[in-house]
Amino acid sequence: MASDNSFDVVSKVEIQEVKNAIDQASKEVNARFDLKDSKSKIELVDNNEDIQLASASEYTLKAVVEILSQKLVKRGVSLKNLEFEKIEPASNSSVRQKIKLKQGINSDAAKKIVASIKDSKLKAQASIQGDIVRVVSKDKDVLQQIMSKLRAAEYGVALQFTNYRSN
Repeated sequence: MASDNSFDVVSKVEIQEVKNAIDQASKEVNARFDLKDSKSKIELVDNNEDIQLASASEYTLKAVVEILSQKLVKRGVSLKNLEFEKIEPASNSSVRQKIKLKQGINSDAAKKIVASIKDSKLKAQASIQGDIVRVVSKDKDVLQQIMSKLRAAEYGVALQFTNYRSN
């Protein structure tokens, strides 16, 4: 009897990498001449689920977002997992912005992933299990084809493939 092979499709943000990127971005913001007196701050809030940015003006806030984005990409954190909220005014005519870190695959994206696997006509089953999608097939090559198909498509979140099981 042939045994099944499987893997999980997940969407995770490494919090430690986010912290490192925030530290690097803060150092660069404090060192840059054009942002010296902007009173810009970057911090992790709400149990490491959000990034809070604050700055003197909308212009300097955009520069801080750009620096943070570069540092996150360098550290391997996908910008697809960030949800930027609108810029809001704060005290002393300064501005702030919150960035939500998206963890897990939402139900709409999970349904699209399962539908795309079914539409591919490959011999594999996909099932939604909370915020992950498990893909099972008897053939390892089919799983490889599904991985490449999922990498090529756009689902609104960065996908990682974990828990690869081969029996």
